Amino acid sequence: MMPNSPVPTILIVDDDEGHAILIRENLLGAGVQNRIEHFRDGQAILDFLARRRRDTKPETYLVLLDIRMPKVDGIEVLRRIKEDPEFGKLPVIMLTTTDDSREVERCYELGCNGYIQKPVDYDRFAEAIRRLGLFVPLLLVPAVASH
Repeated sequence: MMPNSPVPTILIVDDDEGHAILIRENLLGAGVQNRIEHFRDGQAILDFLARRRRDTKPETYLVLLDIRMPKVDGIEVLRRIKEDPEFGKLPVIMLTTTDDSREVERCYELGCNGYIQKPVDYDRFAEAIRRLGLFVPLLLVPAVASH
């Protein structure tokens, strides 16, 4: 962590409740002690970030973002986050079942910081998230200030 910076809150954005639970359990199983919040669609995370603008205390976040979701899809959420002068600093890791190379490329063009394909197999998915959990404590995440 950066000196005197808080541990980032992990924001899981996934409409699949089972995937969100599996992500949370495997992050915790890897020793992650960060606060974890779950959002069930793209609009919910955008609303959350809009509310954060009114808060006075700077916060740090790590966004784990699914692509295929109702209301606002993950690519649009990524675009809006990365275009924002303040929230654009947030690290966003795409977690999705698709391996379409055009979609992967599009996410990186929009500024995602990583792209992890959710394996269909439970054990492989759990292992991928566990490895991500080992990486999380090493991240230096800038705080986003409110406006």
